[in-house]
Amino acid sequence: MRKSFAALTVLGALSVATILCAGLMSRAAAPAPGSPGYHVVKTVSIPGDEGWDYLTVDAAARRVYISHGSHVVVMNADTYTVEGDIPDTQGVHGIALAPDLGRGFVSAGRANTAVIFDIKSLKTLGTVKTDANPDAIVYDSVTKRVFTLNGRGQNTTAINGADGTVAGTLALGGKPEFAVADGKGSIFVNIEDKNEVVQFDPQKITETHRWPLAPCKSPSGLAMDLKNRRLFAVCDEKVMAVVNADTGAVVATPTICDGPDAAGFDPATGYVFASCGDGNLTVIHEDSPDKYSVVENVPTKRSARTMGLDLKTHNIFLPSAEFDAPAAGERRGKMKPGSFGIVVVSR
Repeated sequence: MRKSFAALTVLGALSVATILCAGLMSRAAAPAPGSPGYHVVKTVSIPGDEGWDYLTVDAAARRVYISHGSHVVVMNADTYTVEGDIPDTQGVHGIALAPDLGRGFVSAGRANTAVIFDIKSLKTLGTVKTDANPDAIVYDSVTKRVFTLNGRGQNTTAINGADGTVAGTLALGGKPEFAVADGKGSIFVNIEDKNEVVQFDPQKITETHRWPLAPCKSPSGLAMDLKNRRLFAVCDEKVMAVVNADTGAVVATPTICDGPDAAGFDPATGYVFASCGDGNLTVIHEDSPDKYSVVENVPTKRSARTMGLDLKTHNIFLPSAEFDAPAAGERRGKMKPGSFGIVVVSR
């Protein structure tokens, strides 16, 4: 992710990990409903005063993986209790899961590595060297490869998920942000400093398309409606760019909250989400593949820029913290001790 509240102690950036991308099913298009009534139901305190970035929800295993500076906190998605920890993931940005391989992968931005762990025991299995500042991370189930999006390297490292060997590197021509896999042999990634989205082939590790996202500026979070082939890129100046994943055309630009860094799509409800540092979560209804209606802006908490979507309960998890007023010359104040936690939003 970009430098933000979520990167106080790490090198600034669904999954993955992603896992903010769409699920495997989609309901039929329907007229936009009234306000769905999303609201904050709980704030869960998480020990430690380190920064954070992406989080990932494993809906099947009922776990939430929370990046937390130098380690990953694993929380139960139903009871909100901490179930485990993955240590020594220095400068962690994202977590990608490969359930078919029994493995998970963490992008350790400060260490320039991807950390491999067992998703049952959470035991670390090894590390893989990447290029500079691996940020977002995504798993492609077709090739069974994991891809780190390397911020300073401006490229992606392809890792064979089964054995951790590096399959190759692809230059992306700019600073990559979030990425999604479509399950059909393509991966899409936002290029923040070029205002573009790049499509690449995860098998051949080659670029297939590069499309402009205008009027989107500085795209960060990215999600996808797999059935209707629509990408949702959240951007500066309160813009979401909805992109046809087959043609690259920007088909809609609904207005969202300010300072976004993550996006999500719920195929069961047809809602698209944008989480923002201004303390709001924008909820948008997909009326049809090319028509979108903003239905509500849910107050969350300032600094809650990243999110994870639980496709089973439809709950949304947003990490946040409180900060002191910045001193003279500081960009922002220090995190208040003991204030880090997860805001839970539900209907």
